[in-house]
Amino acid sequence: MAVPGYAEIAAALERLLRMRAIPFGMKLFKTTAEMEAIPKIRRPASVHTLDQIVAQAARLGWTVGITAADLVGDQCRAVVGLGGQDEKWRSGRHMAGVWFATVEDAGRHQASMDVVPLGSFQSLAVSPLASGRLDPPDIALFYATPGAMMYFINGLQWSGYTRFDWSVVGESACADSWGRALKTREPSLSIPCFAERRYGGVLDDEMLMALPPDQLAKAIAGMEALAKNGFRYPFPQYGIQQDVRAGMAVSYPERK
Repeated sequence: MAVPGYAEIAAALERLLRMRAIPFGMKLFKTTAEMEAIPKIRRPASVHTLDQIVAQAARLGWTVGITAADLVGDQCRAVVGLGGQDEKWRSGRHMAGVWFATVEDAGRHQASMDVVPLGSFQSLAVSPLASGRLDPPDIALFYATPGAMMYFINGLQWSGYTRFDWSVVGESACADSWGRALKTREPSLSIPCFAERRYGGVLDDEMLMALPPDQLAKAIAGMEALAKNGFRYPFPQYGIQQDVRAGMAVSYPERK
């Protein structure tokens, strides 16, 4: 069977997960010239957080390229390996008294973050997955509700089961999603932080998944197998006071 292209993968994700935002990709580049050669690439006219750049792909459908100079500070740059990560950044002094009680607490937070090692990349681009402009992206990402995320994870676990363990760093949760996925090449689920919600337009009921793009087809095949068994998103509620046996018997015949 032919491997589906990114447009087909994006369409399947949107259909299976009832997505409200666009699935997109992220790619790091060793030179700025490589990034600027992407067709229809946009370059920011203002200084942004990386959350805003990500949102321009996920909410507006734009293909956007950045360098360290386009980002507001080292907290954004450090996660994707475009800057920061020096002693001042590692100390967390800029977050002490803002997000953490002491410099020591802030430093422990910085040390807990998954970040791309510094020194190999000059630029980064984000683009809707369906556009195929980042062929291939380093990672694919999408926003979805907790229920949709559970269904996607069930799809990943349909065959070749593995347990997933994720972390929550708190503020700077981009380290839990795109930072971790870029660094480890593993599926990475996050609860978006304040900055992602305030500056990146993330909605209250949204989570973020980041993973290598070659794992998307596996998850889609798993979700389609689950759909044949009657498990589809959104999950219909059975009723909190109903006799559960009739409902359970649909999936587990021995319970009839």
